[in-house]
Amino acid sequence: MDFELDPEQEEFRKSVRDWVDNHATKAEARMWERDEENFPTELWSRMAAAGFHGIGIPEEYGGQGGDSVTQLILARELARTLGGLTWAWGVTSFAGAHALLSAGTAEQRERLLPPISRGEDRWAIGFTEPGGGTDLVGGLRMQARRVDGGWQLSGQKTYCTGAEWARYILVLARTSTGDRPRDGLTMFIVPTDSQGLSFQHIPKVGFRGLRSSEVFFDDVIIPDNMVLGEVGHAFRALLGSLNNERIVLAGLCLGMIDGVLEDAVAYAQQREAFGGPIARFQVLQHKIADIAIAQAQSELLAFKAATMQARGLPVGQVANLAKLVASEHAGEAADLGIQILGGAGYTAETDMQRYWRDARLFRLAPISSEMIRNGLAESLGLPRSY
Repeated sequence: MDFELDPEQEEFRKSVRDWVDNHATKAEARMWERDEENFPTELWSRMAAAGFHGIGIPEEYGGQGGDSVTQLILARELARTLGGLTWAWGVTSFAGAHALLSAGTAEQRERLLPPISRGEDRWAIGFTEPGGGTDLVGGLRMQARRVDGGWQLSGQKTYCTGAEWARYILVLARTSTGDRPRDGLTMFIVPTDSQGLSFQHIPKVGFRGLRSSEVFFDDVIIPDNMVLGEVGHAFRALLGSLNNERIVLAGLCLGMIDGVLEDAVAYAQQREAFGGPIARFQVLQHKIADIAIAQAQSELLAFKAATMQARGLPVGQVANLAKLVASEHAGEAADLGIQILGGAGYTAETDMQRYWRDARLFRLAPISSEMIRNGLAESLGLPRSY
């Protein structure tokens, strides 16, 4: 399988790289992440002006078009400087655009996709619950019961990034019971101005510029036209979106590796100690070489997964592997980067610590490295371990 970018994709990559260098610098990223009280509106607006919110959305809905490879290119180039702030774009692309394209009705797509394309509406995800974590389905307690003209939602969600600033939250709830835990699940599009909805801020180690919240649903009423997909069969509709999310996150982690490598090489060449640049020390050269190796391995798996999805091939296992490898390598690379920069790497004036903090999340979420390994072992014929 050939993962080389075609001329159009390469031109897009270059244009995004140029945009990032001029409109989303590392210095600005450090500034934006310090403000946890406000959404990085300036960054969002710049992305809107560049048309990035329309990537992956068909032109008939006001989007720019593009497939999963295009989305991967964008995620990678943004994350080179922005790190976790890339999710300001990514969460709406996944929770809004891709979910609507995967499971939305014609009416929902026509009504909800154009505002996303124009950068007018932001979305958030409400899947995880306090007692669930990785056991997303088995730990689901959010209930939705039938009422006149719609549904009444009661329960709590957690780790909802950007929810307080979003127009809509994509929420997973149980509408009935069945033979399996995955049966009877339904997705709802919940407007954040709904009566009975409240938020509580969750301070985090990383992703500091993107506020995360617990969200409480106190008998929130949602009309029928805000049900996404078939009632009781959300798990089936989720699979395609979850694969896309993992590919985009692999791209985000790959971009952070790019940023780490760029900074490590520049610092080693500029910093002088013991009579010359520290780049001449073999021990530091090996650390930089290891970052480059991590970059190459992550790149291959990420583009393999994106290419397979773009071609309509089954991609679940490869998407998980791409996310696993890229997330673990991103954390390792950032840790090496801090070691190379020494004390400077531990300060908030450089970016290594930012990549390090942001990358740590993806070994846990949206699926942990351990769960991916469980699935891989099971696919090899080993007994189910959970």
